Amino acid sequence: MKKTIIISLLLAASTAVQAAKPRTSLKVYDTRCQTITGFGGACCDGAMKPFGTDNACVGKLYGAKSKIGLNILRMEISPSFTGDNWGDYDWNGSLPSAKTVKNRGGIVFGTPWSPPGEYKTNGSAQGGNSDDQGNIRATLRRDCYEKFFPWLNTFLKWMKDHGVVMDAVSLQNEPDWWVNYSGCLYEPDSLVSLVKNYAHMLDRETYNGVRLISGEPLGFTQNYTDPLMKDPACREQIDIVAGHLYGHLPLQYMKPAGVLPLKYGKELWMTEHSTTDNTGALPTWNDNLIFAQELNECMLAGCTGYIYWYLRAHWAFCGTGETKYGTGNKKDELLPRAYVMSHFSKNITGSTRLATSKDADAGREKEEILQNEQFSAYIKGDSIIVMAINAREDTRDVKITLPYNVKSGSLWLSTGNESDKLCQKSELEDLTESTNEYLYEMPAQSLNTFIFMIDNGSTAIEEVKQLRSDGPKTYYDLRGNRLQTPKGLCIERSEDGSTRKVFF
Repeated sequence: MKKTIIISLLLAASTAVQAAKPRTSLKVYDTRCQTITGFGGACCDGAMKPFGTDNACVGKLYGAKSKIGLNILRMEISPSFTGDNWGDYDWNGSLPSAKTVKNRGGIVFGTPWSPPGEYKTNGSAQGGNSDDQGNIRATLRRDCYEKFFPWLNTFLKWMKDHGVVMDAVSLQNEPDWWVNYSGCLYEPDSLVSLVKNYAHMLDRETYNGVRLISGEPLGFTQNYTDPLMKDPACREQIDIVAGHLYGHLPLQYMKPAGVLPLKYGKELWMTEHSTTDNTGALPTWNDNLIFAQELNECMLAGCTGYIYWYLRAHWAFCGTGETKYGTGNKKDELLPRAYVMSHFSKNITGSTRLATSKDADAGREKEEILQNEQFSAYIKGDSIIVMAINAREDTRDVKITLPYNVKSGSLWLSTGNESDKLCQKSELEDLTESTNEYLYEMPAQSLNTFIFMIDNGSTAIEEVKQLRSDGPKTYYDLRGNRLQTPKGLCIERSEDGSTRKVFF
């Protein structure tokens, strides 16, 4: 009798624990945000040494058929290809890698670390912050502003003559950072003056409509982005607003800095950052989850392009072969961080982010969710993609509510650096009928990418309404393509940015 009572109590306690298990509810809305251009890294190796003819790393990382799927390459525009009085420069250095990326349908852009030395206040490509420079704050001379864009044109011509049509060029790498290597300082109003008065000299017609990127400050801050966007002449010339994340979290800095650029239809690119770099060991799985969180937060901040720092480093995407960092650092072999990147680069490039909201059971603090559970969602063709990151040491139930019914799906799951945990792909076998809800037990310390296939034949899609004529509206098909003449089931976007499903 006592044994029976004990068993009953244990079963009751177990049931109570299961019932009390925390759950997060994620709701995905049919509200469209930015479209994702892609992901990439810098064509730099070691201490800014060019790849030269060694593009094995780029060959493994870029293109739709690669395991990682990168599509944006950043390269240095050095002061000249003949060298100057400080350092050796060679535009040939990145050429083989740039050709590989372009041949695979990718985007290549160039960033000046410094204009030619003769254009600067210190007469050198050196940034000025060194003993031999006398700590001169090296800037572009005012009388040389008119030479800047013609100099960029010589770079564009050289690259085109050697088989690479550049997609974009930037104004300056980290104009807010006084350095002892190649560099140049600009105040925000100096960049406004440079763009406003001289950017028309960039030869877009000859070089395939090459796009202009703003200066890329060390931190993604409004003091560099807003002045360019508030000036109508600058706004007309700048196509992409960019910055870095050193010491500046995406949701705290990049998001507010991106408000004006996104309002005026500009792209928002994070063009350099690395996490857990220069450490004495290979990154742990927790380090790689931090990287996944940064990627996700950038997307939530409105980012359309994310470009990591080095491609080849023990804390990057391909190993260097240096044994001091461990046996997993094999030369040009893909590292776990590359597979983390692939969750984003292989799946959401070309997609449009969807708005989301999340709620938790009572007793769970919002700050806890923000730090330990992250989500984002996207629409691409006939699929809805949901990113889910659980940085906790225990599992969490997640209820996902979608704006469309779905009929099938798959999951990319990563739970550790080991090869059998790194990127497992499986079908969602429990998704057996058309529904707009999915319940999932999210593993501890996991990165999850759901790819749900929209059930276009379902009659259970919410909010199907007849056309209304009040106010200007635009229409899109279920794949996100703009429609000149709406027909059937479409997405209607109002002037205020709100969306709903309508039927014609």
